[in-house]
Amino acid sequence: MSYLSISTWSLHRLLGPLRFTAWNAEAKQHETHVTEQPQVLTLLELPAELARRGYQAAEVCHFHFPSTEPAYLQELKEAFQSAGIKFDTLLLDYGDLTNADEERREADIRCMQQWIDIASLAGAKQIRIVAGEEAPDNEEAIRLSADALNRLSEYSQSQSKNVRIISENFKSLTSTGASCVKLLDLVGNNADFITDFGNFKFKAKYDEFPLTLPRSVSVHAKAQYDDQGYPDHDEFIKCLNTVRAAEFNGAIVLIYDGPGDMWAGLDRIKAIVADYL
Repeated sequence: MSYLSISTWSLHRLLGPLRFTAWNAEAKQHETHVTEQPQVLTLLELPAELARRGYQAAEVCHFHFPSTEPAYLQELKEAFQSAGIKFDTLLLDYGDLTNADEERREADIRCMQQWIDIASLAGAKQIRIVAGEEAPDNEEAIRLSADALNRLSEYSQSQSKNVRIISENFKSLTSTGASCVKLLDLVGNNADFITDFGNFKFKAKYDEFPLTLPRSVSVHAKAQYDDQGYPDHDEFIKCLNTVRAAEFNGAIVLIYDGPGDMWAGLDRIKAIVADYL
């Protein structure tokens, strides 16, 4: 049975500073760039608040971690356990497995391995890895990405991290259903997938969802919003009907990034999604 989840991106104006990872090409190293945001709720407080609001799980963006020290990660793990909320996925938003610069690519893979370690300590079941930023018709890039995803899966298994590798129709390489299928065929059982309602091109996306949904462990339920933050109800239902038709059995993850109160925006799509759980 599908269950209700949420991405911390849907609350990014409430969870404090965002800590983005970037590559400094001149210095050949990673940097952290901080974007200030209000903190209404800490990440440690989030699981209990989600339980109070009727959610069963969460996906946490990597830039929402205020610390990656083991003691903090243990606190976060315990906060999820105490609230009875599943920490499904650590969403790593950084990295390009298809970059032409081999030094950068290898550095990114090492960075991803570090985040697998972090996900394991924090109790996350899986980690979302961006497949790459090359064009979706680039066969060599798809092979490079698949090789790297297989390496990351082997790293997680050999180091007993118990963190599943997943990717998503996110960024250029996986921007078509056809490229997603090619990638997933190459990784086989070493990785799963997320299908995001907003990342395939409109209007072809309704025909592409059935290509990725059978391999997906979660769906990012992202509606089209007007300037008041209200969803296009009929369009959202059309997306959700593809999920029902695929007999999807996993997390339906609410995504809201419209104007106004973020909890109110989430409640509007939550009411629609309720019939699909």
